[in-house]
Amino acid sequence: MKFTTLILFTFVIVVMLSPISIRATAVGGFGEVAASCAPANLLPCLQAITTGGTPSKACCNELIAQQPCLCSYIQNPAYSMYVSSPNARKVLEACKVDYPTC
Repeated sequence: MKFTTLILFTFVIVVMLSPISIRATAVGGFGEVAASCAPANLLPCLQAITTGGTPSKACCNELIAQQPCLCSYIQNPAYSMYVSSPNARKVLEACKVDYPTC
């Protein structure tokens, strides 16, 4: 439990202190659409990801909104361990969000 708490605090600190804004770009039906990626907005998912619990409605809504950003998170070493974990995959599945193929 102490390790999980340490990981939780580390994640929150890294997200809050991260000076780099992540942007994802996806091609839509009418041209290019850029989504603003804000990892801090995924904090409602943190408990479900770290404990393997059921994600909240707020978590699922944020995952759906930030679905275009998931590849950026997977490729970023600061976030990849959270997005690529088995619990994160369970959360994505529970929220009906496909795991991206990057």
